[in-house]
Amino acid sequence: MTSILIVTDAWHPQINGVVRSLERTAEELEKLGVRVEVLSPQEFRTLPCPTYPEIRLSLTHKGAVRRMIEAFGCEHLHIATEGPLGLLAASVARKTGRSFTTSYHTRFPEYLSARLPVPLSWSYSWLRRFHNSANGCMVATRSLENDLRARGFENLMRWSRGVDEDLFKPYEGSVLPPDLPRPVFMYVGRVSVEKNIEAFLDLKLSGSKVVVGGGPQLDQLRREYPNVHFTGSKLGEELARHYSDADVFVFPSLTDTFGNVMLEALACGVPVAAFPVMGPLDVIGDTGAGVLSEDLAEAAEAALDIPRDHCRKIALNYTWAASAKQFLDNCVEARDQFMRVHEAPAKAAE
Repeated sequence: MTSILIVTDAWHPQINGVVRSLERTAEELEKLGVRVEVLSPQEFRTLPCPTYPEIRLSLTHKGAVRRMIEAFGCEHLHIATEGPLGLLAASVARKTGRSFTTSYHTRFPEYLSARLPVPLSWSYSWLRRFHNSANGCMVATRSLENDLRARGFENLMRWSRGVDEDLFKPYEGSVLPPDLPRPVFMYVGRVSVEKNIEAFLDLKLSGSKVVVGGGPQLDQLRREYPNVHFTGSKLGEELARHYSDADVFVFPSLTDTFGNVMLEALACGVPVAAFPVMGPLDVIGDTGAGVLSEDLAEAAEAALDIPRDHCRKIALNYTWAASAKQFLDNCVEARDQFMRVHEAPAKAAE
């Protein structure tokens, strides 16, 4: 396969795991000689998504999306998100007879129910129809695969993630205020209700709590938790240095499908404390690089004893090169299956 078009409603200037994963995958695919194009909201007029204004919803129609897909001239279509662009692109692919894959990055039904009284069954029914119309749906972990299969999702394919080991690594020196009591327990990520950050902030822990990231809950939590150090958003080496300055990375989310931030923390030599749920069970599991417990405070304090060099060793099992190769193999398999299914009727008619 020489060319892939990725359609995504999540793209720059957003800062999140979906954008980082797609960006790094595209970079690694290009190293393999694959031409990668991205169709994102940057190509259209947009409006902010309710309750999540960083996401821009594209104002367009099927004809415009079809023309752009045809103009890119790629062999395969990968639809990364279930937003307006993803829905239109899937409709175009089905109508024009193109192979396409999807990926399940976000537990959207759980996110939606955290904000609105929408039954999970309604959301999953809609998502199942969307993803089952593709020639393959990529998922990051075995836990997510098992969960979705039990809900009737089909053609599931594994696509793991990676970490930039050259950027995310142990650093010398401190970037945090020198008067912060040690140990430092840190959360990194979007500051929003679905991340369950208050479960971390309410813990009775020794030392200090630090929150790195921005989002709609930031101002509220700053007011409600004056003893917590909030840094705002950080990028690049500055972000990596913040990870490295922590003693334990606390991941309170109950809804993430993977949690790239756990790999970034581990690569910086920082052990993880989390609930025993999807994501942490797959990334941390029995690796010894973290502690999983329903008692998050107990997990956080116990994680202090984990050697930092062991954490980095575990993280280095995840590379973006391997992730991109897995993604490419999935696309090739889906396209070949699509071709076999559609060539058989044509040959029978000859």
